[in-house]
Amino acid sequence: MEAFKAIILGVVEGATEFLPVSSTGHLIVAADWLNYPDAQRATFEIFIQLGAILAVYWHYRKELLDLARRATADSSAQGLIAKVLVAFLPAAAVGFLIHHWIEDHLFSIHAVAWALIVGGIIIWLIELRPQRPTVTAIEATGWRQAIWVGVAQVTSLFPGVSRAAATIVGGMLTGLNRPVATQFSFYLALPTLTAASLFSLAKAAKTITSGEASSLAIGFVTAFVTALLVIRGFLRYVQSHDFRPFAYYRIVAGVFLLLIW
Repeated sequence: MEAFKAIILGVVEGATEFLPVSSTGHLIVAADWLNYPDAQRATFEIFIQLGAILAVYWHYRKELLDLARRATADSSAQGLIAKVLVAFLPAAAVGFLIHHWIEDHLFSIHAVAWALIVGGIIIWLIELRPQRPTVTAIEATGWRQAIWVGVAQVTSLFPGVSRAAATIVGGMLTGLNRPVATQFSFYLALPTLTAASLFSLAKAAKTITSGEASSLAIGFVTAFVTALLVIRGFLRYVQSHDFRPFAYYRIVAGVFLLLIW
């Protein structure tokens, strides 16, 4: 039964971490539905998030290696790395200061439901506007765009908002086209989720028991495989589609949660 729960939660994490639907919100609901032990939940969620973020490193391995190689002499590569790091700082600082308060007061299904609904409405309204992107290549992203994406990412600290939704929509509002905004969101996920996961893992390391090892491994691998498949499908999707289906899904899911909980 624990292995089954680990697979389900690994799939949920991998399928939702990089889509604009909120992985945290879905994990709160799924873990509650599965009655996953509270004592093990936090550690397990760290491991499956690490599995999901590893999928991004793997998918972009050639681009990241090329970026690292060019960063020694290429100003465009240096600029992109610096802009991703600048975009990382606002949420990192705010999260470090108030993450305990957020966990204590906002990690509830009711809060997630409302965040899904409000976020869905915002995405729907933004997609109704004519899109006039000025940036069509990721290395052409400006400092202003990077800073505003970083500010937008702060809102994702509220469970149910979705880090992917906040950063992609933030990028689109500042002039990035949809594929570039999505790619910048993935690049920004690397320092953001890696730092958050390692920070949480350092705190939880002493509480991990040998009995949890199999569930952690199953969840990690499941999240990695699922996330890799979703990342590749999502990147193809954004080339020619907008995010209105995700907006509709968020609204319906949020209303459903309010009705049944």
